[in-house]
Amino acid sequence: MQPIASPLAPDPALIAAQVLTQALPYIQRYQGKCMVIKYGGNAMVDEALKSAFARDLVLMKLVGIHPIIVHGGGPQIDSLLQRLGKESRFIEGMRVTDAETMEAVEMVLGGVVNKQIVTLINSHGGRAIGLTGKDGPLIHARKLVLKQRGLAGSDSASVDLGQVGEVSGINRPVLDYLTRGDFIPVIAPIGVGPDGASYNINADLVAGKIAEVMQAEKLIVLTNIRGLLNKQGDLLSGLGASEVAALMADGTISGGMLPKMDAVLDAVQAGVPRAHIIDGRIEHAVLLELFTDSGIGTLIERG
Repeated sequence: MQPIASPLAPDPALIAAQVLTQALPYIQRYQGKCMVIKYGGNAMVDEALKSAFARDLVLMKLVGIHPIIVHGGGPQIDSLLQRLGKESRFIEGMRVTDAETMEAVEMVLGGVVNKQIVTLINSHGGRAIGLTGKDGPLIHARKLVLKQRGLAGSDSASVDLGQVGEVSGINRPVLDYLTRGDFIPVIAPIGVGPDGASYNINADLVAGKIAEVMQAEKLIVLTNIRGLLNKQGDLLSGLGASEVAALMADGTISGGMLPKMDAVLDAVQAGVPRAHIIDGRIEHAVLLELFTDSGIGTLIERG
């Protein structure tokens, strides 16, 4: 029996079937694997993108993939600080955080943004659980002393960022318990120090460390750009860690991208097989990266 010829106009049902067929080997490959996703940028503020992201997570969980979400909330923090009459300051992509700013960070990330993401995922049929690093406690932190990057040949200077921390440890059993229970952890990047003090930690660095500790299959970072670009503005679709380090050294990668790439490099050098910088302005960006042959954005591997 000869197959029925396709009509000139593509049949939406046929297109859907082709998409599912292409996705099948990736679903089989990633079943039971952990994926850590840094969620931020336009994907967090555009209503259509927010809804698409939530549905993507529910689908991933239903096919046996274990997503763990680490979210930012910079624009929302900026908005609250502005209403309080307080200026936002950044050094090398890190927010300078005094005691008053730390209160605003905890209020926005743990009390507002985290719960909005959890509610949205659950409204699409998921089982999300919201956490800050103080719950569990999940994220152990210490004060970050930033060595500001100087020009080639010059000495780096130490900068005090206030209550900005770095990850000293992740309580993996908390995340193991949640993922095995078919929950989707949604994590605000607030750590707790040995004395119980709160620390504002860059969300990219938290995502990278969680990917490392959980032995994740992938670290996926959503951004507001197509991926890593060269100085001519062309997309760099695949890079080794050494090539990324060179782009950071010559200034091609700068500003707010520096913490992202520090997190990515640390993760892949620690054993995470692949990291992806993808455009969160595209609907279903995570699914396009995971389940299509071409993928999107920039793939970074060790080497």
